[in-house]
This record gives sequence, C-alpha cells and structure tokens, in this order.
Amino acid sequence: MSETLTVREALRLALREEMERDELVTVLGEEVGLFDGSYRVTQGLLDEFGPERVRDTPISELGFTGAAIGAAMAGGRPVVEIMTVNFSLLALDQIVNNAAKIRYMFGGEAGCPLVVRMPGGGGSQLTAQHSQSFDAWFAHIPGLKVLAPATPADARGLLKAAIRDDDPVMFLESFPLYNQNGEVDDDDTLTPIGCARVAREGDDITLVAHSFAVVRALRVAEALQTEHDLCAEVIDLRSLRPLDLETVAESVRKTNHALCVEEGWATYGVTAEIAARIGCACFDHLDAPVERVGATEVPLPYAKNLEQAALPGEAKIAAAALHVLGRDA
Repeated sequence: MSETLTVREALRLALREEMERDELVTVLGEEVGLFDGSYRVTQGLLDEFGPERVRDTPISELGFTGAAIGAAMAGGRPVVEIMTVNFSLLALDQIVNNAAKIRYMFGGEAGCPLVVRMPGGGGSQLTAQHSQSFDAWFAHIPGLKVLAPATPADARGLLKAAIRDDDPVMFLESFPLYNQNGEVDDDDTLTPIGCARVAREGDDITLVAHSFAVVRALRVAEALQTEHDLCAEVIDLRSLRPLDLETVAESVRKTNHALCVEEGWATYGVTAEIAARIGCACFDHLDAPVERVGATEVPLPYAKNLEQAALPGEAKIAAAALHVLGRDA
C-alpha cells in the first residue's frame, strides 16, 4: 500500500519511524521542538518523544553540531537540523575537521553516526545570503556521505537509511521541494545510499540532475517530447557521495548525449564533476560535448523577476538540451 505525502510529511514520517524504532535516535536544532521546526518537518515530535529526545538549541550552529558529534561518538544517533544550508558555514569546522575525519583519525575505533539535515536553494526571495546551494562543497569532502532526494519516497527512504548509517551524512533538502507531492509506500523500505535512479526513460539525450533540478529536468523532458518529438532520459542522482556513475554512464552510452543540471553555480560544481566523469567513462559514445546548466554566477537577487532570471529555469535547460542535440532554435 502507499499514500500521497509531501516531501515535508515524508521527512517527518521517517524521523518518527526511526525514533520509534531506536531510542538512540534524537533530534536537535533551532526551534525543532516548541516551534515544531522552522519548516514544520519536526511538527509533533516533541509531544511524542519529549524534551530529552527533541532538543531546542541555542542559536549556535558550531555549538550544537559539535554537541551532536560528541553524542554520536558516545553511541547515539543524533539528527541535527540546521535551519538553512547557509547557516552550516558557521559549523563547517565541526563538519569538515571533526565529523568527516573521526573514523580515520581514530583508526576505526570510533565512529560518527550523525545526520545533518539542511534545506537550501533559491526561488523563495530569501536574498543572496539565504538562497545558496553548497552541495558541491560537502560532496568534495572525503569521510562525508551526501544525499539529496527529489521525491517524497526518497525523502523518507534516504533519511531512514542515513539515520541507520554509521558514517556522518549531510542530508540536503530543498525549499521548493517541501510541498511537492508523491506516492510513499507504507512499509519499512530504505532507499539505498549511492544508487541513482532512472526517473524517466528516453533515448535521445540524458539529463542528469539531483534535488529540485530533477523536477525541472522532468518538466523539460516532457516539453521536449511535446514540442520537438525528442525523448529525454532523466537520471536522479539521489546520492552525491558516494556517486553512482554507472547508472549515469549506462544512460549516456544509450543516448550518446548528456546535459548536467544543478540549482547551484556550475563552476567547480556538481555538474563539473559529473561532466568530467561522463567524459572519461563515455568518451567513445558521445556525439557531442557534455553541457552543463546551473544558476547565473551572481549573488541571488531579492527581486522576484531577477531571482527567476538567475535560477536555472526550464527555458535555459531546454535551450541547452537542444544545443547539445544540434537543434538550436
């Protein structure tokens, strides 16, 4: 059986199920308890599990992330909510220099089963300091696992898998995705970490994306089919580290064309890594260079029209896809 949930509801369901399953799972962060979470993901959890397991923290990302790392090393399974990925900059020392390195520096004698949840991305007029996508930053760090679901089913399945994982996991959520609906099975299904999915089958071009960019890519694929009789395959990465290159490469070997899309800046970004790997793995199968689409490389404007112009909208993605296929308008 399945039910229709939003991404927000699916995340809440995953937290509740894992807290019921394992008393070592705790939630901490700013406003996660009394206020029900800044985005209502933790709504009701304080009433169900009490203040020992759902802890409101001071406004100190460095402090409460460090506390969670200590709790994880001592045997707990903390889930940290950082209000936005932008505020994770204040906790980078704990994430990069501590969480990511504990297993290595202790020779495997200590681990850090920590999950850090944080939403990001633009489109909500939250201005330049609150609309960023740092996916590539975290994916750059050995010792971290980095997940970015695009559907309610994967939001639930990946979060459950992350909580049960013995390594630190950066769980990247998306502001525009919170209200997206989708079917979620009511069993205890986990989404495997490190496995991409074919979100839409096609044979003319491969669109590779993650998080909200998957929604954009699927819309573009439908438009290409309707307006140009082109069949695009869409690959949802789901996991940035570890990365499932083989699913991507298998698709590109079939379509012979690739376009990589991300919500963040493309320079030194996720799409740069994917394009490089496609070039190595699929060189003899490519009929055109791999293209990339990301946000315009400026601090994101507040004004709605300028913000939308700076984001990697469907028109930009469609134009890039047509260019790869030699079908420029």
